[in-house]
Amino acid sequence: MRRHGVRPDLYTFPFLLQPLSSPSHLPSGRRLHAHVLLFGLLSDTFAQNSLVSMYSNCGSLGDARRLFDEIRSPDVPTWNSIVAANLRWGFADVARRVFDAMPERSVVSWTCMIEGHVKCGDYKGALELFREMQKAEAVLPNEFTMSSVLSACGRLGALEHGKWAHAFIDKCGMRVDAVLGTCLIDMYAKCGSIERALQVFDGMGDDQDVTAWSAMLTGLAVHGRSQECLALFDQMLSRSVTPNAVTFLGVLCACVHGGLVEEGREYFDRMSLEFGIAPLIQHYGCIVDLYGRAGMINQAWEVVRSMPMKADVLIWGALLSGSRLHGDRETCELALKNLIELEPLNSGAHVLLSNLYAKMGRWADVRRVRGLMEAKGVKKTPGCAMVEIGGDLYEFLVGDRTHPETRDIYLMLEEIMRKLKAAGYVANTGEVLLDLDEEAKEAALAVHSEKLAIAFCFIRTAPGTALRVVKNLRVCVDCHTAIKLISEIYEREIVVRDCSRFHHFRHGSCSCADFW
Repeated sequence: MRRHGVRPDLYTFPFLLQPLSSPSHLPSGRRLHAHVLLFGLLSDTFAQNSLVSMYSNCGSLGDARRLFDEIRSPDVPTWNSIVAANLRWGFADVARRVFDAMPERSVVSWTCMIEGHVKCGDYKGALELFREMQKAEAVLPNEFTMSSVLSACGRLGALEHGKWAHAFIDKCGMRVDAVLGTCLIDMYAKCGSIERALQVFDGMGDDQDVTAWSAMLTGLAVHGRSQECLALFDQMLSRSVTPNAVTFLGVLCACVHGGLVEEGREYFDRMSLEFGIAPLIQHYGCIVDLYGRAGMINQAWEVVRSMPMKADVLIWGALLSGSRLHGDRETCELALKNLIELEPLNSGAHVLLSNLYAKMGRWADVRRVRGLMEAKGVKKTPGCAMVEIGGDLYEFLVGDRTHPETRDIYLMLEEIMRKLKAAGYVANTGEVLLDLDEEAKEAALAVHSEKLAIAFCFIRTAPGTALRVVKNLRVCVDCHTAIKLISEIYEREIVVRDCSRFHHFRHGSCSCADFW
């Protein structure tokens, strides 16, 4: 264009700057910035916005901010660009200060902030911001806003918030298309209400695209409804919907949670042979996990050796799960050492290795690992359980005594433990890998975060009310046994979401059939 002597105009540079979106593109962006100056176009709003976005996308936040500060009267899109830039690179506090300084905000501004909080893992902050949006200005949320809100609800497991968001969508007359429908399915599944997820899915009709089918399959899988998941997959194929890599992750996950070894291997083979989908490391991770949980450690190793890529934390984690379950301490130790090598600050791996040595009575190695953790500044992730009551979210840490109703919570917990022991419960002190006497170990188990959360729910809810607990770590064997008995003694349904799957406790049994 330049060789032909054609002079760029106001529309040229926005098109040129738009594709530049990584640090490697920054030199090209700077050269285009020079051309904008050369042709006297820097005062143009489109050029300004494009340059701010370019610097932001390329990771040069200093240049983006300097350019923004030079603009006399930045418009809303320009402000949005700076907000989005800081959120993209993880500077949520800076983004919030810029957002608060905006003289005017559009629905894009609010949506950008809400989505940014979700991406940064501040799900509570996202919901608080959404409430602030509704109170502060007459700006109606759109489908993109609600998608981010639903994502925050799902990550938190906040069912009441999610149901309210769904009602808001209906009230505003938003069409539940493939995108919004998939978000609703995902939210309800993650909040423990798989029946509501199925209702949304069934109501989507022709909007059931592959993402919606995949979300529904994954939801059924993590709730332990493996046979329903596989039946739905067959139904999907009968509707001529072509599965993708995410679909097969859901199907393989169902096989893992259901212990369906032969079926899992069959679906893994069909993925490439029938549908031409090359397995990703996540798919290999599922197969390794499947064999490992079934006690087929040698077969799991064969899969690892046959992989076309190097084993990562997902693979070593899958090997760890199976070897821990079946007492293969050699594989367990090797997996943990590789996990620590790949993620030196992984507190969970350090703790598990320390616990493994404790079980083996290798206390010198326990002290060595703990010393390494201290030297590296690795902090153990505390067990945390969250419940939602009356639209409010409550969090409990292990041994938590910070809640205003602590006295009542611990009195209820004492009552629960008395009734459990009367019903034959014996604390699994093998779960406490500390050098303590048996009585101290029992006391440590009694104040696990999920037990405290359940005790709190008992004093805040009517008898017979279903309880939903979100746990940040894998539920331990002792808590699993205790909650089964609690569900029977108190005639309560208790749904627990841990970092691996859902556990639906009813009448003294769990949906996982003690396989998790």
